[in-house]
Amino acid sequence: MKTLILSLITVLAFSCQNTAQNANSKKQQDITTAKPIEVPMENGLAKAYFASGCFWCVEAIYEHVNGVTEVYNGYSGGHTKNPTYQSSNTGRTGHAEAVEVIYNPKIVSFKTLVDIYFASQNVTQVNGQGNDRGSQYRSILFYQNDAQKQIITSKKTALATQLDVKIAAEVYPFQKFWLGEDYHQDYEKRHPENGYIQNVSVPRLNRFKAKMPSVLKK
Repeated sequence: MKTLILSLITVLAFSCQNTAQNANSKKQQDITTAKPIEVPMENGLAKAYFASGCFWCVEAIYEHVNGVTEVYNGYSGGHTKNPTYQSSNTGRTGHAEAVEVIYNPKIVSFKTLVDIYFASQNVTQVNGQGNDRGSQYRSILFYQNDAQKQIITSKKTALATQLDVKIAAEVYPFQKFWLGEDYHQDYEKRHPENGYIQNVSVPRLNRFKAKMPSVLKK
């Protein structure tokens, strides 16, 4: 009987040791496979997606940010395939004018891009910015993983508490970005004489520059 008891104790001890080792291994695996905040591209850059009124304005804002290498105008957040400028303007596609921001996460973080997002708009305006009104101009922050979602929701909640207002921006899981027409790309750079650029886009950009000068390209 004594031998049997000792054998059982040995088996139980070995089982507990294996369980502990397996738990530690699982914990280490979870840490190793945890998704980063940034969603890297093959060249070490990363992508982020935002909608905040006219994409000409948002493109110009992010292109002035240090660490941002390129910004593309397009459409996202809707339910139809291959949206166009004309179809999205009907408000029936569900898409909003959006931007794809290509950035270097070693220079500018996703957290900072979200801060820039909120600092460059009227955070309380629903379905638009300024006189650009309609669901195609609504504000949306798109997240690509749980870490990004947590950053967005935390900053949105904190801002709402700080300003004592309801923040209009919606928070969506990113699904697809539809690249906009060629003539919409780099619009402010290519059309500085345009009345909308001079009277809406540039003043909005300058308001942002005054708020966050430290993030601008030199």
